[in-house]
Amino acid sequence: MSEVKSYIDNNQQRFLDELMDFLRIPSVSADGKFKNEVLRGAGFLEDALKKVGVDLVEICPTAGHPIVYAEKIVSADVPTILVYGHYDVQPADPYELWESPPFEPMIKNNRIYARGSCDDKGQLYMHIKALEILNQQGAPPCNLKFILEGEEEVGSANLEKYVRENAARLRSDVILISDTAIIANDTPSITVGLRGLSYVEVEVIGPNRDLHSGVYGGAVANPLNILCKMISSLIDDQGRITIPGFYLDVQDLTSDERAKMAETPFDLDNYKEEIGIAEVQGEEGFTTIERTGIRPSLDVNGIWGGYTGEGAKTVLPSKAHAKISMRLVPYQDDEAITKLFTEHFHSIAPKSVTVNVTPHHGGKPALTPTDSTAFRAASNAFEQAWDKTPIPTRDGGSIPIVALFTEVLAVNTVLMGFGLDSDAIHSPNESYGIFNYLKGIETIVLFHHHFAALSK
Repeated sequence: MSEVKSYIDNNQQRFLDELMDFLRIPSVSADGKFKNEVLRGAGFLEDALKKVGVDLVEICPTAGHPIVYAEKIVSADVPTILVYGHYDVQPADPYELWESPPFEPMIKNNRIYARGSCDDKGQLYMHIKALEILNQQGAPPCNLKFILEGEEEVGSANLEKYVRENAARLRSDVILISDTAIIANDTPSITVGLRGLSYVEVEVIGPNRDLHSGVYGGAVANPLNILCKMISSLIDDQGRITIPGFYLDVQDLTSDERAKMAETPFDLDNYKEEIGIAEVQGEEGFTTIERTGIRPSLDVNGIWGGYTGEGAKTVLPSKAHAKISMRLVPYQDDEAITKLFTEHFHSIAPKSVTVNVTPHHGGKPALTPTDSTAFRAASNAFEQAWDKTPIPTRDGGSIPIVALFTEVLAVNTVLMGFGLDSDAIHSPNESYGIFNYLKGIETIVLFHHHFAALSK
């Protein structure tokens, strides 16, 4: 496949320029002020897909942000690959921590710095460029369909309805997703497991107004103090979540399965140095890789209340708020966990306050088979492009649509991502390596050929 490498080399700058244009669009789905920018992101994809030769492309309205659907149908006699990706991005806040503006992409040290560079615009766009190359070769060896959404970062609220209503249109032989990471650029891997998600917002309400902390302090319950105490009680000294029934459906891996996970290359000292911590923590009896791959977790994503402006204000706040996410593992159900959390959080609240729990988005955990034709094709593609056999890994993140695809479309998913844990997705200074972007395009092209060959 030297002609693939040659084509990528000869068009490298254009491939980068196009991605940079895509990254300049602040398609933040969580913030209503960016609604028109999300629409602009959908329009960008529509134009890009037309240019690489799809037969059909549509911007499909939903109750929220639109879905972009496209297809390139070659023949009824070849397999069909459905590519999923998302063009919405996380909020860039806090802007002041970015070393360069988040929507003015910059290349430094062979990396592209911008919000969405890795998650998921850079990885999504690899598939569009792969189709361009496949068409340059004559015709793709497989039929191609694309379903690209604008709400993944807010829970894919409208995607389920679209998938269920368009199951016949989306019929395919495999789902291909690039929204995960590899172990390292010299150690390729394929994600075979994802954690699920339950995301809630909590509110603790005390007095009917903010009070003077001198006049009332010590006599009236402080919602912020109580919220902090309630949150701290959710995890015990052994790192286990204390919500009754939380672990009921957690699948424990066998000693052989855990031994296999331990073979994954991992340097704990480098891990700590990379994120600037002196020590790791988590559930006792499990390694860092296990804690993020096969065990559930609970984290506060944001907490606020009272006075947070410049200087001092001696106030006892009326309300306190927090956003809390729980990552789930097979076979936990996100709706059941949200219900357990809500009941428990109300039960531990003292009578001096009232509590509200508002569920946000969620998603089920997913496991993908390693004995499928699609997985073998992905493994072969990595071997050919990287000269190394990829290692199966479990990812700590969540892609809720994977479980839905399995349920509704009854096909396997291949999670063929090319990011790195150091890409700082969801954080300031997110980046994506130029090597990963271009090597990803090459590997995806090879996947199409291997999948077609193995499907005969």
